[in-house]
Amino acid sequence: MQIAPNSVVSLTYKLSIHDEEGQPETIEIVEADEPMAIIVGMSGLPEGFETNQMGLNPGDSFDFTLTSEEGYGPRDPEAVVELPLDVFKVEGKIPDGLLDPDNVLPMTNEDGHRLQGRVVEIQDELVLMDFNHPLADKNMHFEGQVLTVRAATPTELEHGHVHGEGGVHH
Repeated sequence: MQIAPNSVVSLTYKLSIHDEEGQPETIEIVEADEPMAIIVGMSGLPEGFETNQMGLNPGDSFDFTLTSEEGYGPRDPEAVVELPLDVFKVEGKIPDGLLDPDNVLPMTNEDGHRLQGRVVEIQDELVLMDFNHPLADKNMHFEGQVLTVRAATPTELEHGHVHGEGGVHH
């Protein structure tokens, strides 16, 4: 079966970006013993990633680069915000190590959406947080292999995620 919208795909890959000197740096490796499983069209990955998978079959390899525009886009200066220090207090105190620079914290915005924010610095009674995706402004190079392809079940499509091996168990 070829990869198409609503396919469940398990795959391996190596993700590389270029460091400040322009040298490739591997930042993630997904191996066959713990493959990534996605539903095409519902993965939350950049659209360009899924587009490059279309038509591939189990056993096929892939090797492509997504520009930052095709990936997570440019950094948004408005996604770097100051939050009151009190937001981070638990029972009147800030837990040790919570606000260490570069620490990534799960947060919820005023609309109830879950976000990941990176601590940039603490300024008096404010915390500077960066909510840009860590790969914003980065070109991403993927090399990997398609392991399996199958049609998503109606329940998987309803829930928006893979069930069973490589997916959610509930």
